[in-house]
Amino acid sequence: MLVIASIATALIALLHIYILVLEMALWDKPKGMKVFGLKKEFAQATKVMAANQGLYNGFLAAGLIWGLILTTFEQALAQGQAIQIFFLSCVVVAGVFGAITSSKKILFVQGIPGAIALVLVLLS
Repeated sequence: MLVIASIATALIALLHIYILVLEMALWDKPKGMKVFGLKKEFAQATKVMAANQGLYNGFLAAGLIWGLILTTFEQALAQGQAIQIFFLSCVVVAGVFGAITSSKKILFVQGIPGAIALVLVLLS
């Protein structure tokens, strides 16, 4: 179960690295505008705000990776899982908040996958 939980957590970390790239580097580029459904003028006007959001997604990914690294050391397994639980909980909260305030799509892209990984970590 630990391996499955670690894989799920790693996938969520990769998702947040992808979101970081979208928000920090591609926000006002064709790929970013397509993913987020943005018009050029809006994307340019909100580029700095999006970069800030991307940075936060990077922090989530970093925390999840930190937790994964710790779980590879037997003496730090519990600490690594605790860190994963905290950061996956943050992912779930961000997904729910984003769904309420921005787009329901965020719940399915971020919130539910985060919740699945969280349950797997809790069960491992």
